[in-house]
Amino acid sequence: MAAASAGDVRQSQLDALFAAIDAKDTSAFLDFLADDASFRFGSAPPAEGREAIGQAVEGFFSTIAGLEHSLAWTLADGDTLVCEGDVTYTRHDGSTISLPFVDVFDMSGEKIKNYKIYMDIAPLYA
Repeated sequence: MAAASAGDVRQSQLDALFAAIDAKDTSAFLDFLADDASFRFGSAPPAEGREAIGQAVEGFFSTIAGLEHSLAWTLADGDTLVCEGDVTYTRHDGSTISLPFVDVFDMSGEKIKNYKIYMDIAPLYA
């Protein structure tokens, strides 16, 4: 059996990360982060550290009924990982909306040190 490439390993990490997010599993999501991680969602101020990030993520999850990510492509360069895709949100009224996103991850070993989400979330709440 051939050894997995670094790109395969990173893709596997992304698949597991987005599975945790799509399950709205904050605890599993936090396992991907370094203890001193920084998390910025759109134009919101960054949350610093796992506890603050967990609170921010739980707050966001409470505003939606569900979500599902679909990745279009990923790029790994050294300790930086970038992905682009669409996320389909299900609102509490059952309606859905798909929005494009780009995520940038600065890695520290196997953990995410900085997690930046670039997207306009406003249409979700319109």
